[in-house]
Amino acid sequence: MKKVALLRGVTPVGKNKIPKMSYLVEILTEVGLTSVQTYIQSGNIICETDLANEQLSQLIHQTIKEKIGADLAVIIKNQPELAQAVVENPFDQNYDSSRVHLVFTNDEINGEKLNKLLQQDFGEEELCKGSQCLYMYLPRDAQKKKLNTNFLEKRLGITATMRKLSVVSRLSEMTV
Repeated sequence: MKKVALLRGVTPVGKNKIPKMSYLVEILTEVGLTSVQTYIQSGNIICETDLANEQLSQLIHQTIKEKIGADLAVIIKNQPELAQAVVENPFDQNYDSSRVHLVFTNDEINGEKLNKLLQQDFGEEELCKGSQCLYMYLPRDAQKKKLNTNFLEKRLGITATMRKLSVVSRLSEMTV
């Protein structure tokens, strides 16, 4: 089955740098994943495997840590989950779609904590809940700039990663 691994915290320089996506493909193929592809430099991996999501997450995490030295969280999603996340996008054509971000996690989100956050006023920024992810609208000119992955992780006690709507849409297409 095709799965998508979303790496959390890939940086262009420093300890969480992935030198080349082609090397990432090579080392993941060596540990038994098939049809490995990457999409853009921010750590999106598509592969075929029969491993359970948790096993796949651990395998990718360990392989990257051992071979590259980066200590990255790995969020696993499949095509139907990504497709549903794109379809459920709550922000219509009145919003700049390039400013819509989807936040994914492998963790169970505490409903009480999430409901408190959803009721909070973030000014021009917006936070919404979907069945597969959280959605953030982050306008360029927002004054607060409060909503981000680190903020959500601290408030919700989760590990998460964020992708633009266009990236999630493309990953969904690539896994069909």
